[in-house]
Amino acid sequence: MNISTILSTTDFILEGFSDHNDHQILFFVVFLTVYVICLMGNTLIVLITLASPKLHSPMYFFLSNLSVTDMSLISVVIPQLLHNLLDEKKTISFIGCIAQVYFFISFAGVECFILTLMAYDRYVAVCKPLHYVTIMSRTLCIQMVAISWITNLTNSVLHTLLIARLSFCKSHIIQHFFCDLTPLYKLSCSDITVNKLVIFTEGSLIVALPFLLTLISYIHIIWTIIKISSFTKQEAAFSTCSAHLTSVILFYGTMICIYFRPSSSYAIASDKVAAILYTVFTPTVNPFIYSLRNKDVKREMKKLFNKSTVKSKIVIADENKFKTIK
Repeated sequence: MNISTILSTTDFILEGFSDHNDHQILFFVVFLTVYVICLMGNTLIVLITLASPKLHSPMYFFLSNLSVTDMSLISVVIPQLLHNLLDEKKTISFIGCIAQVYFFISFAGVECFILTLMAYDRYVAVCKPLHYVTIMSRTLCIQMVAISWITNLTNSVLHTLLIARLSFCKSHIIQHFFCDLTPLYKLSCSDITVNKLVIFTEGSLIVALPFLLTLISYIHIIWTIIKISSFTKQEAAFSTCSAHLTSVILFYGTMICIYFRPSSSYAIASDKVAAILYTVFTPTVNPFIYSLRNKDVKREMKKLFNKSTVKSKIVIADENKFKTIK
């Protein structure tokens, strides 16, 4: 299918969870609740890091970027899913599908890079504490985050163009709840050799390499923690690292299992579950794993809450005085 014919293309049908028609409303309520929790949790993290000068450090700079990425990633998938759960047609236009592919690949790639930067930041803080300020300068942090966004927004164009050139003559029913690469390839009657080659080569640099670098960082961190003499400090550090590693492995693991495996092992049900893990579950729990369990974040939250409470009391008191005088 040429790009010039896109506007005349028949809409796709997102099958989603059509095999559970009796539970569409339940799914809608569950996904809507999760979506709201994700947006509230990540927005809170961004606002706190911006409002609190004590959180203007590399670690929280990366955390706020992770929160923005998480909100962006889940917003690519959930709104369309919620619409389709209430719509009998469950259609998405070709343009809409291509756009979803572009933004999904972009934000998923940025998430991979940000997780790697966060792991590197912790590696420097734990393993090279005396050089932390020198290494993790503000300029370097901004440059690394900018490279993460620019690289992935550019990289997604290649995948999008490769999808747009395909012809879809087998079917227009996508056996998924959003437009993903593998389900789209299944519908194409064009040669997808180039598409798969790009995933296994260029995709490895975007997903597999950051995952490897993240694991290396955490291995060094864990080895340094083991050498700490204080058991209490070891326990606290291991608790934090294990939570971080769980989120990292869950996100990377599901993505690698889906995109870097033989097409013959494609399974609709298991792929939907895996997709929910890295597009919905991980962005929702990240604020709790990385930030809301953090003592510094909770302390700043209390300070901001106390300040807002005091201001509210002052405003109410001034209003009462004005009414009394009047």
